[in-house]
Amino acid sequence: MFSKTCEYALRAMLFVGQKSKDGNKTGIREIAEGIDSPEYFIAKILQELSRKNLIQSLKGPNGGFYLNEQGMECTLADIVKAIDGDKIFSGCGLGLRECSEKKPCPIHNEFKKIRKEMHDMLQSAKLNEFNEQLEKKLTFLRRV
Repeated sequence: MFSKTCEYALRAMLFVGQKSKDGNKTGIREIAEGIDSPEYFIAKILQELSRKNLIQSLKGPNGGFYLNEQGMECTLADIVKAIDGDKIFSGCGLGLRECSEKKPCPIHNEFKKIRKEMHDMLQSAKLNEFNEQLEKKLTFLRRV
């Protein structure tokens, strides 16, 4: 459904959000280990998210990545759009260039409903809402 880059971005943002709730900053190595991602790959992803002002970073010995108050209000849809664009919320389920109400693909009507449900779910899910579940180990960000 999402690109591998987007999956890592979502997991990284959730991980950093959990660490940021107490004002902590997190380094690339800890993030990569925490979400089971290659360091070089997650570094590039976080750099892109930082350029798009979804995550903050601070250089130096006490530096790292963190989310400020505004970042904690970021939705999962914001992250998906920043990495994969909004095609997942508007594109054809079969990948056709031209798929519309007037010229629908065979799965157009059903896929339109699924797209809307997914968009609504991701749009209503803010990063800070997942901290408690992650802290209590009710949910996980890496394969066990």
